[in-house]
Amino acid sequence: MRSANNMNHQQNIDQRDRHVPVNLRQSGDPGIQMLMSTRVRKSPYWHLSVEAGCWRATVYNRMYHPRGYVRPEDGGAMIEYRALINDVTLWNVAVERPIRVKGPDAEAFCDYVCTRDVTRVAPMRGRYVVLCDAEGHVLNDPVMLRLSYDEFWFTISDSDLAYWFKGVNIARDFDVTIDEIDVSPLQIQGPKSEALMIDLVGEGVREIPYYGLMAGIIDGVDVIVSQTGFTGEKGYEVYAYDSTVNAETVWNAILRAGEPHDLMVIAPAHHRRIAAGILSYGQDMDHETNPFQCNLGHMVPRKKQADYIGKAALEQTREQIKAGTPPFTHQLVGLRLGGKPVEDYAADFWLLARDADSEPCGYITSPWYCPELDTNIAMGYVPVADAALGTDLVAWLPEVYQPMPGYPVAAEVVDMPFRESVNKSSREQAKAHGRDYAY
Repeated sequence: MRSANNMNHQQNIDQRDRHVPVNLRQSGDPGIQMLMSTRVRKSPYWHLSVEAGCWRATVYNRMYHPRGYVRPEDGGAMIEYRALINDVTLWNVAVERPIRVKGPDAEAFCDYVCTRDVTRVAPMRGRYVVLCDAEGHVLNDPVMLRLSYDEFWFTISDSDLAYWFKGVNIARDFDVTIDEIDVSPLQIQGPKSEALMIDLVGEGVREIPYYGLMAGIIDGVDVIVSQTGFTGEKGYEVYAYDSTVNAETVWNAILRAGEPHDLMVIAPAHHRRIAAGILSYGQDMDHETNPFQCNLGHMVPRKKQADYIGKAALEQTREQIKAGTPPFTHQLVGLRLGGKPVEDYAADFWLLARDADSEPCGYITSPWYCPELDTNIAMGYVPVADAALGTDLVAWLPEVYQPMPGYPVAAEVVDMPFRESVNKSSREQAKAHGRDYAY
């Protein structure tokens, strides 16, 4: 039986399909304090998050990103989780840094950089989209909002999408302008979110479909509201025009409207998005991950006639998978994990093995405890041969989560999402209709 103390290497895990292997060394959390400086941007809502009790942060899209309000001694992240699933919550997600593509060729440009068929998206509607490089690797998975025939917004995950857009257009010369714009988003998520939004912008909110948009006014500030979010719960995003000037007005109006609904300011709810099977870029996938490798094969259409970046590589990948020769070593799967409840972020990609005496063969990307299922759940990468539902593995968790120190816990490959979503993703909808959502 291998000691957990020896599980600090990465060289034995097959990552030959990557140019830069994922760093799997188990270094833990050394408690290093983050340096606050002018090299990293503070969003228009940063000071308001601090006033609301933010006590820890990370860096996302070169901005400081609030990642905790309730301190561990007061119940920590699981208190925030309960507020989300029972009431309503407010998140500072200005780090999504909306990128606007505007001009006569906006639709053609967006259709060229997205795998999905953008021409089918009507004005005042949105889509979750995937953008790939020429090799078919995921560069970003933003929410795309179409405000009009010639204007699109992309609320981006953690990468320099604006630079890539501008680089693409040097060669293609579409008639568009590409800029980051001052409409920093906030999320309002939870079962009481619709009632709160009605109080803020009126009854029209009831008519917004999932991934629909509406224009509104909050305390004199023009906003765009979308029914989108990062949770699987009912929720909305609010984009305030001229956010730098209007941050306090919009934030404080939401706080006032939220009082009757038990609103709590919380960090983005990774515990809930894991249960919903929602991926986090840089954690569950990155610029060397193929969409088919991370359960996003349904984002690669079979019938899109127009050319797009990565199309040839992705169509080839689909055929390789059908032939039983995928061009990647590992597949993202859902996992049920034993061990004590994981109620905070993981500092490392924890290792997976076929049994306690085997070398590590995979790794966990996103673990958390799910109260509704009374078990730890996770996403992780396992060898393609071990990705079948029901496959038994073991997971090397940090000692604090080990019932028996020095021993791994049981892990089983299971389907995602782990629990039903209020707003079902396109993958969930495809499954519900019996469609082949994977390939």
